[in-house]
Amino acid sequence: MPDDPKAQRRSELGAFLRLRRERITPEDAGISRGTRRRTPGLRREEVAQLSGIGVAWYTWLEQGREINPSVQVLDAIARTLRLDRTERDHLYRLADIPSVPLDASRSRDRPPEQQTILDALTPLPASIVTARYDVLAFNDAYAALDPGLALLPPADRNVLWHLFTAEEHLQPLVEWEREISFMVAQLRTESGRRLGDPHWTGFIRRLSEASGRFAEIWARHEVASSVTRRKSFWTVDGDELSVIATGFAMASDPDTKMWIYTPDDPETERLLGRLVGRYRELGPAELLKQGARTGAAPL
Repeated sequence: MPDDPKAQRRSELGAFLRLRRERITPEDAGISRGTRRRTPGLRREEVAQLSGIGVAWYTWLEQGREINPSVQVLDAIARTLRLDRTERDHLYRLADIPSVPLDASRSRDRPPEQQTILDALTPLPASIVTARYDVLAFNDAYAALDPGLALLPPADRNVLWHLFTAEEHLQPLVEWEREISFMVAQLRTESGRRLGDPHWTGFIRRLSEASGRFAEIWARHEVASSVTRRKSFWTVDGDELSVIATGFAMASDPDTKMWIYTPDDPETERLLGRLVGRYRELGPAELLKQGARTGAAPL
């Protein structure tokens, strides 16, 4: 009879924690070594104390007992054991937590080469976006396509939040209802892989409170997978751009994708090149102000 996968995962979790505990010296943790220490690295009770959790509870975790650690507890243990991002991801998977908290992912600096790649893709709009639609990085062409999003503070750059709360004349999508329904269905699929993650549940709750339309679409429980698709955007002047959106998974960060928009016709290619030039000359605020569509008062 094959081993119970859950029991095997708990056993792996215990071994992982023990080995990571043993590599941290008392001096690393600011603890006096003493003369009678036999345990390599930290003792269990020291990890528990430094993490602010009970000794018995941490011991059960290392022993593979059937307990359910919270995100906050795992974060505390990860800090004590000085886990890097890859180790933290592994810890979450072994503990059966569907995803690393997204806020931690968003706060870290992006590798500079990622921005270099995005910039080299101009005049093709390109961005790096999380499964929750947080925009982590973008190039000038992407900003020219949606300067309203580019003007937001980095922590507030979320595509869904922008689309559900921005004024109508700042909405860049031509087929808003079709595209937004598809995006919410994708969000529902990704959320199903992260049940119990407080950063996801909190985001969905806040957006539901901010937008009754989002709450209505979310309540349909529709799901969809991420696929290459044709999309149309309004420029600030009201020209229509037709592009093909293609997502590429980031090997260094599985929770994110690089999205590249390729012009679907020569006219889009011409208009996009001109739009990027204006963006670089004017910047996002002035581009919106001078736009025949976005500069007008909302209807």
